[in-house]
Amino acid sequence: MLYLSTLLIEHKDVETFDEFLEVVRQKAVEGEMFIRFDLKPPFPDTPENWQDRVESVFSGYIRD
Repeated sequence: MLYLSTLLIEHKDVETFDEFLEVVRQKAVEGEMFIRFDLKPPFPDTPENWQDRVESVFSGYIRD
């Protein structure tokens, strides 16, 4: 299970929401199957629909 908080700790160099989405996309490509929204990404440009956007990026790259 992939936790957003873990990603934020592991990737402290990420400064924008779009950069964070790229990290999420990469984890999905690497084979992560589940994601947990345990906190809101703390970036100034995090949109109101951040959960939908993270889920879309993550789900779009899961391999069967």
